[in-house]
Amino acid sequence: MGDQLARAEDFENKAEKKLGGWGMFGSKFEDAADLFDKSANCYKLAKSWDKAGSTYIKLANCHVKLESKHEAASAYVDAAHCYKKTNMNEAISCLDNAVNMFCDIGRISMAARYLKEIAEMCESEQNIERALVYYEKSADFYESEEVTTSANQCKQKVAQYSAQLEQYQKSIEIYEEIARQSLNNNLLKYGVKGHLLNAGICQLCKGDVVAITNALERYQELDPTFSGTREYRLLADVAAAIDEEDVGKFTEVVKEFDSMSPLDSWKTTLFLRVKEKLKAKELEEDDLT
Repeated sequence: MGDQLARAEDFENKAEKKLGGWGMFGSKFEDAADLFDKSANCYKLAKSWDKAGSTYIKLANCHVKLESKHEAASAYVDAAHCYKKTNMNEAISCLDNAVNMFCDIGRISMAARYLKEIAEMCESEQNIERALVYYEKSADFYESEEVTTSANQCKQKVAQYSAQLEQYQKSIEIYEEIARQSLNNNLLKYGVKGHLLNAGICQLCKGDVVAITNALERYQELDPTFSGTREYRLLADVAAAIDEEDVGKFTEVVKEFDSMSPLDSWKTTLFLRVKEKLKAKELEEDDLT
């Protein structure tokens, strides 16, 4: 470890001397870049992640001077992966720089990939609002490159987090759009009922019984097989319980579905929100009588 650290510092000092000395403009940056690369690798082997990250940034700067944007972007990615272990904000900043450079040279798929990675970092930090922004950007980039599967993965994350932030209409539009797209693809058809269920749960959260009924009619038109599914029955029965303001019926319906197809934490959270609203309405009416 100590040996690698000493080698890293030695390479870094030599690189700095190259930059500070005289020499042909291009060649001194090329020589320094080579030394910074060796230095960063040694810092990595020594598990000195912050130093490895800052050295990769110096390497990126050399590549910028040499107008090698692809290499500069790759160095920023390497820096980010070192900082990821110690400083998430610095890691995100480095990946942001890499994304901008990949965009400059038309590598949109690469930019999309790293925007998604930033979104995942934000997720790991529980920063949902920020994750949502990056997933949305990534989806747009993937879509422009016609990488539909990756675009839809990111869009589903946007829908999931939008609903958590009570932006239900945004979620509904995304889930309905993905369901429509999936109907035309034999491999994705099986997932349509899941997307329509998610859209329907977001409709329930809005609490407008007329809108829920209209949505269910629309989903039947979109996919005639939907009305024969347990997902459709769940939404229709919950809508009826809301209309009748019957908390007991609501609980029974959701419990029965969950016993056969366990609900994930996202669906459970949203159903609990619907139940709380229903309870509040029931209490309000009891107070009036």
